[in-house]
Amino acid sequence: MNKIEEAKSILAHLQVPIRQRNEMCSCVLLALAGLTENMNWSQATNRWIRIPDVIAFLRTNYGIAYAENNRETIRKQAMHHFRNAAFIEDNGKATNSPLYRYRLTDEMLELVQAFGASAWDEKLSAFLGSHETLISLYTAKRTMTKMPVNVNGIDLTFSPGKHNQLQKAIIEEFAPRFAPNSECLYVGDTIEKDLVKDVKKLQELGFSITLHDKMPDVVLYSEERHWLYFIEAVTSVGLMEPKRIKEIEEMTAGVTAGKIYVTSFFDFKTFKKFSESLAWETEVWIAEMPDHMIHLNGDKFLGPRG
Repeated sequence: MNKIEEAKSILAHLQVPIRQRNEMCSCVLLALAGLTENMNWSQATNRWIRIPDVIAFLRTNYGIAYAENNRETIRKQAMHHFRNAAFIEDNGKATNSPLYRYRLTDEMLELVQAFGASAWDEKLSAFLGSHETLISLYTAKRTMTKMPVNVNGIDLTFSPGKHNQLQKAIIEEFAPRFAPNSECLYVGDTIEKDLVKDVKKLQELGFSITLHDKMPDVVLYSEERHWLYFIEAVTSVGLMEPKRIKEIEEMTAGVTAGKIYVTSFFDFKTFKKFSESLAWETEVWIAEMPDHMIHLNGDKFLGPRG
């Protein structure tokens, strides 16, 4: 292996996420260690270095020319993660100071110096035993930021994000007020597309769903009233406009239950932005005023048409 591939191998052994095992991060590790292609890892050092020095080192010793405007990319994609993993430390200066520098920690230096030698396994085990890996650290962080939501009595989690925050509000705030005792037959997630999808019940109700159909964000069913609520959670796109109503009508041509179309928004400001595009004979629910609805139904309040 050449030095860049060896640096990638070190990062892989340290359980760094794949995105931080790329060529840039591997090259940054080599620059931090002060290693050229023909040097041994035992010759690594941990002298203080600036990001412009990293760029100059790689240009001179590896023929890799990162432009000066790549400094922020190197800081965010390499230095930031290396510091989180305890690979490096900084000298405590202000980040915008020309005196701001990084270096390998003493532990990391000892580890990389042992790469390819008999002490490598021992040094690696000691390092991993003392520090949480980036993969576990970032996985834990993603888990902590997930939003708990109770759907049909089951505790689930939504991925973080405004769209899922609004879907959570629909299930926890809209449903008890305007669809009491209803069952959630479908809700998606921005990462896990079909978080809840009761295919059997949807088919029993007459849904015709193909791989190309886009389900509404939330589908609720009230068995007591035999009503279906089709709800779109709108932060930027996807409101109940005439074209969208037509798509859902085609998907539910065999459904006999009453159909209620709802567009939900976080706030009145967002509603006003899209109000002119909403279809008539639909409903609007705004999360910041959860006890009220706006009815675009003329002579009817909440309920199916026909």
